[in-house]
Amino acid sequence: MPLLPHPTPEQLRRDPLPLRGRTALVTGASRRGGIGYAVARRLAAYGASVYLHHHVPHDAKLPWGADRPADVAAGVRAALADSDARVADGPGDLSDPAAPARLVAEATDALGTLDILVANHALSGGDGTLDTIDAAMLDEHWAIDTRSVILLVQAFATARASRPGGRVVMMTSGQDIADGMPGELAYALQKGALASITRTLATSLADQRITVNTVNPGPVDTDYLDGADYEFVAGRFPAGRWGMPDDPARLISWLATDEAEWITGNVIDSEGGFRRWPPDGLG
Repeated sequence: MPLLPHPTPEQLRRDPLPLRGRTALVTGASRRGGIGYAVARRLAAYGASVYLHHHVPHDAKLPWGADRPADVAAGVRAALADSDARVADGPGDLSDPAAPARLVAEATDALGTLDILVANHALSGGDGTLDTIDAAMLDEHWAIDTRSVILLVQAFATARASRPGGRVVMMTSGQDIADGMPGELAYALQKGALASITRTLATSLADQRITVNTVNPGPVDTDYLDGADYEFVAGRFPAGRWGMPDDPARLISWLATDEAEWITGNVIDSEGGFRRWPPDGLG
């Protein structure tokens, strides 16, 4: 049926559950303090069934510690808005090149054909400056932050080959803004690669009607900073507060809806007007 130049009044009215009947895989949804958890809860609240990927050993060795996957899943399950929707979860070490395809297969087995992929995972720690970086750091970040994302997109697109349509959202980190991230060279490099490949992936998947976008969430309070440093960063936002995980989650979840079907190949900042430079009182 041809599109009308203007939607009917009925078409203009928003569906309170715009993702009813859809299925989503969210990677890096290992802990309740993170962006992945917030995205999963938003998707569930919009009507979707959600598969949560986690890798507990990664968080267990970091200052914030690991969360219990059962508690994470329970929090997402509590947000379900459609009585037919479900939440499932499973582990995956995405440094393994076979893990992305296996994860997509497991999510598909649990929920049915996937409609949405949110590649939120990333390696924290194990990075350095230009003088301290080494091949092992570069390779580890490449494997987890970039290679696994491309392989996930490949597996997702293959799984949807017979069903046109779908949504992919990747994550970047503002490494191309202002002074970049000189203290996290490997991370900045690999996140920059995802931003750079967004348009190419969108073009590659256009004929399948799969949209591909990348979100830069800006500084988000995921429990990794406190004290004076935390307060300083909060002061760099016009709102006087950090971004909270649900701030980028609202954008990411909207990109998964039909309302966003005309948006693809874009890197979108969700930073709340964050001011990187100059600090107050200088320059």
